[in-house]
Amino acid sequence: MAKPAIYWIRNDLRLSDNHALAAASADGRAVVPVYIREDNGNGPLGAAQAWWLERSLEQLGGRYDRLGAPLVLRSGDPLKALRKLIAETGADAVFWNRRYSTQGIRVDKAVKTELGEDGITVRSFSGQLLHEPAAFKTRAGGPYRVYTPFWKAFYVEQHVPDPVDPPERLAGISGKLESEKLEDWKLYEAKPDWAAGFGKIWQPGEDGARARLDHFIDEVVENYASQRDRPDRQATSMLSPHLALGEISPATVWHRVSAAKSISDENRKKFLQELVWRDFCHHLLFHAPDLAEKNWNARFDDFAWKDDEAAFAAWTRGETGYPIVDAGMRQLWREGTMHNRVRMIAASFLIKDLMIDWRRGEKWFRDTLVDADPASNAANWQWVAGSGADAAPFFRIFNPVLQGEKFDPAGDYVRAYVPELKDMPKKHIHAPFDAADDVLREAGVTLGRTYPKPLVDHKAARRRALSAFAAIKN
Repeated sequence: MAKPAIYWIRNDLRLSDNHALAAASADGRAVVPVYIREDNGNGPLGAAQAWWLERSLEQLGGRYDRLGAPLVLRSGDPLKALRKLIAETGADAVFWNRRYSTQGIRVDKAVKTELGEDGITVRSFSGQLLHEPAAFKTRAGGPYRVYTPFWKAFYVEQHVPDPVDPPERLAGISGKLESEKLEDWKLYEAKPDWAAGFGKIWQPGEDGARARLDHFIDEVVENYASQRDRPDRQATSMLSPHLALGEISPATVWHRVSAAKSISDENRKKFLQELVWRDFCHHLLFHAPDLAEKNWNARFDDFAWKDDEAAFAAWTRGETGYPIVDAGMRQLWREGTMHNRVRMIAASFLIKDLMIDWRRGEKWFRDTLVDADPASNAANWQWVAGSGADAAPFFRIFNPVLQGEKFDPAGDYVRAYVPELKDMPKKHIHAPFDAADDVLREAGVTLGRTYPKPLVDHKAARRRALSAFAAIKN
């Protein structure tokens, strides 16, 4: 009888299309699934994701119980935790799915080396991305820096393997292993409980991920290409938090969307391009590990950022005086998410209207987004700032009024999250500061009291930002 194998779970909180789990259980040996709460920060990126992780682990534990191999929870240094578990079980092999964050790679390399020297077999697998960043290269042999060539090469060259089936049964070890209690970890303890409303929007866990994908394919994707930029419509997949914690694999999403006959070619291609953008962000992070701290374009190291604490605080609270920005920031606080178009608008406002360093916004999103992702978050913030790879040019400064009028034309999104403006007429919903006194009075709005006056004048702020950019450009 083969000795037991340990399957080390990280951001792969699923049974389906799980290559490490499939390999660990392939020969019928006993499998010990373990999740380690690492003491070096390799866990949830922020409080919102900690809320999600707590519920996802609870769901996953139940699934492993039903399969016959209870989930073990441990805390501390992963090498020490794995060595202790090896001693307790007699395991001679450890399996895991690769992760691609800077810290994760560093830890995994060290663990693999140390366990190998102990005589333990260590095997790692792909599956968290659609490509392997170290192997996917340009014709010149280097990493990709521009998305369009990345997408074109990926679409032509990359084969996405078919998803593997989940195990129907797992052999567990005899006896009971010590396991910490999830409730004792207190992963999410924010007071006041600003995540109280998350459960109305989200269903963490693999079942929730599958249900979300089914809903997207059956009811949403048919309008994806034309409406995905409309925050007042439900026209996006809402899969990002499930992908961030590996409750569903990108390969599963890729193949389901590719095979669905009900999806038009236009909608299918547009969605797959967005899915591959996630891979592109991880490609960038793999080759630039300091993506969240350092400007990709070193020219921006001399940019004259402003240290305006009052303005930053108003931005985080959704009290900038620009309704589309405020609606997005309040949605983020209430639901742990924000529509992607509004993320760009809110980020542009912080960076270019307020001239506050993009890294501060990146950290705020990292803490408050349930789909916080070390690659996508950093790459997208640098994209908006103009400092990143294949970034929008800095002079592309979103006008929050025009963006609101274009993508939330009736003001429904603003009214949903900024209720003090619910009675403003459509004509003025995105610029109440330009409305006549009688219009404001009829809508029950008093600027500076019931709704804030604008933090800045956008036209003047735009000139200021372009002047600061010109200083580093020249």
